[in-house]
Amino acid sequence: MTPQKSASLPVVLVDDENTVLLSSKMILASAGIRGVQTFDDSRNLMPYLESQEAAVVVLDLFMPYLPGTKLLPELVRTYPDMPVIVMTASQEVESAVHCMKEGAFDYLVKPVEESRFVSSVKRALELRALRQQVDALKRYLITDHLENDEAFSRLVTVSRKMRTLFQYAEAVSDSGEPVLISGETGTGKELFAAALHELSSRRGPFVTLNVAGLDDALFSDTLFGHKKGAFSGADSARDGLVAQAAGGTLFLDEIGDLKPASQVKLLRLLQEQEYHPLGSDIAKISDVRVLCATNRDLHARMTKGKFRPDLYFRLSVHQIEIPPLRERREDIPVLLAHFAAEAGETMQRKVPNVPAELITLLDNYYFPGNVRELRAMVYDVMAQHPSGRVLSVKSFRKLIKMQKIPEQQQRAGETVSVEEGQFPTLKEAEQMHIREALRRSGGNQGTAATLLGISRPALNRRLANLKESESK
Repeated sequence: MTPQKSASLPVVLVDDENTVLLSSKMILASAGIRGVQTFDDSRNLMPYLESQEAAVVVLDLFMPYLPGTKLLPELVRTYPDMPVIVMTASQEVESAVHCMKEGAFDYLVKPVEESRFVSSVKRALELRALRQQVDALKRYLITDHLENDEAFSRLVTVSRKMRTLFQYAEAVSDSGEPVLISGETGTGKELFAAALHELSSRRGPFVTLNVAGLDDALFSDTLFGHKKGAFSGADSARDGLVAQAAGGTLFLDEIGDLKPASQVKLLRLLQEQEYHPLGSDIAKISDVRVLCATNRDLHARMTKGKFRPDLYFRLSVHQIEIPPLRERREDIPVLLAHFAAEAGETMQRKVPNVPAELITLLDNYYFPGNVRELRAMVYDVMAQHPSGRVLSVKSFRKLIKMQKIPEQQQRAGETVSVEEGQFPTLKEAEQMHIREALRRSGGNQGTAATLLGISRPALNRRLANLKESESK
């Protein structure tokens, strides 16, 4: 039987009392747990599980035909990853101890408080999801497996780092827990969020919101909606994005800029799975998964008191940090070709060739704007040269110079160390700088001049001076 994702699996209730089954199902539904399957005849449970996986089984102990005391050990042995909750009228300590020794996840005594029942089922669902994620990650690590490459088709890459992130994303895509996606501007955080939504079993829409600059009132109204008359101008009721994304995914971008008051409301949404539209005293149940993205260091903001610790830890159950383009330079040639083809199709023209000199130039560029910057460069250059058969290296050089990049554009982790007592003179430092630029550019003086931030004639003069000083 093909494994199913835990979020799509039913919670199975087994009890010979139909009133208990009905009330339990309604309690779970009111808590946002749907897809509940019930059996009033325990003999039907095992045949059902042979053809359909279950996330959790809630089992009564004392039933006719096949009692829970016999079903429990068989369920634990046959389906070890599926938590089994025992819910019975027996208050005997020995019975509870025996069930826990047999492998029961929890033991509930009827009548059970609603909050206790819901809490137990939710914890069991979380455990089930965690077990599936661990199994999936083990499989990916051992086999380099990726079930759905198509979901990541918009993230063009040949990087091993990125593929590892794809595997992790696929493993946690259906956990239901929040995912915190971090990375510099232009790395593709929203594309990652969209892939996570596509990989999940959630069939609702993918709804996005950039929270930067939203005050608390606007944030609350946008997310939670309002009742008619909630404030001046509220002539009619309006659903917020949480309701619009029901059954789907809500993606909150720039979460590091969220105002303190709004952080409290988001935390309640995540913890309680409920919210209040503006002007309403009646809580609504949320059926949405929340994904967040930021280009800020949320942990640092938390330690400075600018971000709530409880919200940070709630959001970072799963974390994906997308590396900048300068840390996966092997992607530059494939991205360059991809964007050239994309721009060619948009502009209805032939795709220009990519000269090797251009690859060398871009391979030595810092790319503060990452993949988004590279795409903008390609579109700009192709718009400047509508009939060009080759991507203009000269135009790319101009664009790079316009970025006002630092004099030292060293790759991450590469530093120039100077031993104590051997500090170079200004002339020696300039010569070292020129040699390094030539080395990185493969001897191409035009590219070296761009890296140094000077003109080609200026570099020629310095090279002549360098040659003259070496001949003395």
